[in-house]
Amino acid sequence: MTTTDREVENRLQQHQVRYTTGRRAVINSLAGAPGPRSAAELHAEIGTSVPLSSLYRSLTVLEEFGVVQPHFGAKGITRYELAEWLKGHHHHLICINCGSVDDIELPHPIEQQVRALVGDIGSMASFMPINHALEIEGRCGSCL
Repeated sequence: MTTTDREVENRLQQHQVRYTTGRRAVINSLAGAPGPRSAAELHAEIGTSVPLSSLYRSLTVLEEFGVVQPHFGAKGITRYELAEWLKGHHHHLICINCGSVDDIELPHPIEQQVRALVGDIGSMASFMPINHALEIEGRCGSCL
């Protein structure tokens, strides 16, 4: 059992929710992904061992208990990734051509600049930011 599996199992046990084989398959697939994945992408990777209806139920439960985080993207496609407490803070590069979504971790000095900018924007709007997520849209290397 991986560290991620143990952490997810502990989180779910706190809420008296079972860590089923299907939920474990979703977590393991997302843990190995380079960015958020749609239910269809997860189903293609996991295969028929987890029926699509079970996959959607697993995603709903995992989202409800803060284990996965949805991202509502272009063309109405929802993609999921592990919550920040599991995966760490990062941002996304989204290809407007092929729809790929890749994670990017910023070097500390650049992340500090982003945090300062978020704080400035919050101040302008009398808003107290707690967290931020940066999504950059463009064309990936394959689509250039």
